[in-house]
Amino acid sequence: MIVATRAIDFRSFIVMDVLERASALERAGHDIIHLEIGEPDFDTPQCIKEAGIKAIREGKTHYTHSLGIPELREAICCHYMDKYGVHINPDQVIVTSGTSPAMLLIFSALLEDGEEIIVSNPYYACYPNIIGYVGGNCIFVNTKEEDGFQFRPEDVAQKISPQTRAILINSPSNPTGNLLSPERMQRIADLGPYVISDEIYHGLVYEGKEHTILEYTDKAFVLNGFSKLYAMTGWRLGYVICPPDFVRPMQKIQQNFFISAGSVSQWAGLAALKKAQPDVERMRSIYDQRRHYMIKGLRELGFGISVEPIGAFYILAGARHLSDNSYELAFEILEKARVGVAPGIDFGANAEGYLRFSYANSVENITEGLRRLEGFLKERNP
Repeated sequence: MIVATRAIDFRSFIVMDVLERASALERAGHDIIHLEIGEPDFDTPQCIKEAGIKAIREGKTHYTHSLGIPELREAICCHYMDKYGVHINPDQVIVTSGTSPAMLLIFSALLEDGEEIIVSNPYYACYPNIIGYVGGNCIFVNTKEEDGFQFRPEDVAQKISPQTRAILINSPSNPTGNLLSPERMQRIADLGPYVISDEIYHGLVYEGKEHTILEYTDKAFVLNGFSKLYAMTGWRLGYVICPPDFVRPMQKIQQNFFISAGSVSQWAGLAALKKAQPDVERMRSIYDQRRHYMIKGLRELGFGISVEPIGAFYILAGARHLSDNSYELAFEILEKARVGVAPGIDFGANAEGYLRFSYANSVENITEGLRRLEGFLKERNP
């Protein structure tokens, strides 16, 4: 058999490789502490589950409008008005089966072959894969740890060319957990190209305040969803807010590739926006406690954290004193310490020498994970 080049060349999502190896070890009887995966350990809030069950009982189990049910799109617009003071027309919202399909819609509608998206480095691992899949090119801008891994607008400006179609921002960021300041967002918006703003971790901010790109420009695409904030990863529900001229082209792609997002998930998402805020605040408070605990524990073990992350549930910690090969180091830690961590190289060449730790796990498990890491380090470097 001859496999298509695009499939052969497609890069794996390394954190999933770590998770799948960890799962194999668990099936073999080993106990694994999972600090690698960005998935809330909380159960989906009860009010959301009840809305999903109600939708099933009422027979709301068929295809929906390809843009999503009107009630959910209207609720998303109300959420952005209440939280950020921005007006959005419900016809600009496309509900998707998670944010990855939303990225595919955006990049497919925006990019001709060879055109460019400017991306920070480190970056979320899947960005370059999806951009490359539709024929686009990533132009990377290195960010610095001492700068909180924030884009510097002057560095972005130097990378803009006639082929530039958009600048991609992610705040709070995966893998760094850092926020992009309002001043930098405004300066990036003023540079001219479209801005694609990945806002999936909005709501999970512990110091300061997150901002949507729509506060600064209408020439923007917003990616958001329900997986992280509402502990709904398995429900596969996201959305994109896009400029009016892009709605119909992206809708046609949605119709052909996905038809619509899952009907039951959409009704559950509506309940999330309307009823789940107390649950969100409870989870956010617990994440913040874990954040402080893990930062302290990692520093005590010798990992470098010069700027404390204030959003999402990740810490990108310096580990170059242990190895220059984060891929090998992550799998060594998994095999010897039975702790799953994400190698920095998954998030770009500028993240090599780092490990990403997720605190989307209980304090008890984080404590055990740190204890195992301490034993691993003592044995490795006596």
